[in-house]
Amino acid sequence: MASIGLWNIAREQPDLVAVVGPDERQLTYQELAAAADRYGRGFQAMGLAPGDAIVVMLPNGTDLTSVYFGAFQTGLYVVMVNWHLVGAEVAYLIEDSGAKAFVAHERFAEVAADAAARSGVPATFAVGDVPGFAPLERLGEGESGRPDVRTAGSPMLYTSGTTGRPKGVRRPLTGTDPDAVPPAATWFFGIFDLHPFDGHVHICGSPMYHTAVLNFVANSVQLGHTAVLMDRWRPEEMLALIERHRVTHSHMVPTQFHRLLELPAETRSTYDLSSLRVMIHGAAPCPPQVKRRMLDWWGPVVTEYYAATEGGGTAISATEWLAKPGSVGKPWPGSVVTVLDESGAPVPTGTPGLVYMRMGVSNFEYHKDEAKTRAARVGDLFTLGDIGYLDDDGYLYLCDRKSDLIISGGVNVYPAEIENELACHPKVADVAVFGVPNPHWGEEIKAVVQLTAGVAPGDALTDELLAFAADRLAKFKMPRTIDYVSELPRDPNGKLYKRKLRDPYWAGRDRAI
Repeated sequence: MASIGLWNIAREQPDLVAVVGPDERQLTYQELAAAADRYGRGFQAMGLAPGDAIVVMLPNGTDLTSVYFGAFQTGLYVVMVNWHLVGAEVAYLIEDSGAKAFVAHERFAEVAADAAARSGVPATFAVGDVPGFAPLERLGEGESGRPDVRTAGSPMLYTSGTTGRPKGVRRPLTGTDPDAVPPAATWFFGIFDLHPFDGHVHICGSPMYHTAVLNFVANSVQLGHTAVLMDRWRPEEMLALIERHRVTHSHMVPTQFHRLLELPAETRSTYDLSSLRVMIHGAAPCPPQVKRRMLDWWGPVVTEYYAATEGGGTAISATEWLAKPGSVGKPWPGSVVTVLDESGAPVPTGTPGLVYMRMGVSNFEYHKDEAKTRAARVGDLFTLGDIGYLDDDGYLYLCDRKSDLIISGGVNVYPAEIENELACHPKVADVAVFGVPNPHWGEEIKAVVQLTAGVAPGDALTDELLAFAADRLAKFKMPRTIDYVSELPRDPNGKLYKRKLRDPYWAGRDRAI
């Protein structure tokens, strides 16, 4: 039986393709392992030891994959940088994590150079030309063979920081052999019926600085699945790559579903997608009507999950979802999911409360923030601040984020429900709903809409959208006003930065939540 794990596969099946870059450059397992060994020895030659951190600001590609595995096998924490950040924000990540090396791409040269100057990070390497950075090819130059000390490292992911500066989620290192794939990796992929080898090909269309995206690529490589990497996601290009490489699985977000469905029907029907086995989505709520259209197009291969960087989650297959529309599923094996009130007491079935989770005996802390770690916990459970409820069969339904809850006249209103209904209108491309100040009710409901191409805003359209909503929503859930923007502020993984829309309306005022 063939062994799993990058270095084991490199030894037994050296010519198997591990990664296909955005430029179609292919790295075999042997080539990827050799590059990872060189970088790992380079980090050790610089004096980096297990438990130290590096910061990586690279686009999806073979360089990123090689650097990641090089750091991973030498016991380093790898901080992946959102390359939309500015220099001061990147410098904060370098300083907060205590990084001893910074690897960047010339595409982000100005920001990278600024961050390096602000942070004083000891060592800097670049793909391409970044002033003051050494070429990446010099890292481990002339080195060969495995690093002297090998132990499994870990990503150190930073939470989004919607209520303050981002906080690093730092897990204790396990001390395990990096050549031994953790059972959790095969277990997690097994939830989605993804098994080692078996002709699997993964396509990655989102930036690998996102937790789930990085994990799906790394796990795919470890399990003998070729990873096809896209630099910038384009809907038709993804369809072409699926056909060309006979892709079997991916990790996607609802925004990508929206854009795929915007393609003309004749374009969508051009490509052979028969290789697809499971297309997994998460990270952001998916409007039910969007998911139904994807199921109609791709068939029962669309699987949903709900999870957190901190650990734990739920999953639901296409068949289950059709029976339980709107649910994000039941807890993973070994995961605990429950719903508690503000005092930490369980709530009755069907009653919304704060969703708490735990993954086995897994533990974590927010780096340098004991207060945040304590505030997120009840016993050994933690919460992300999501509001939801469990049905009689144990399926979880999410209502909204606690921070997004609207309290109007003492009544709780969940914006996600309103967003899902307005998103059904054919002239609405994207929508955000939130509370704005009202002198009598405390808050009133505001909708901000991004229109489909060619549609112009105006009073008549507002009346049309409100009439459409009135047939679907109770009166107390109706938006009082609608504003229009050219594009909602979302990151490349589909996360909506609602505070950027909401905060101007609250300038000089305090919200209760």
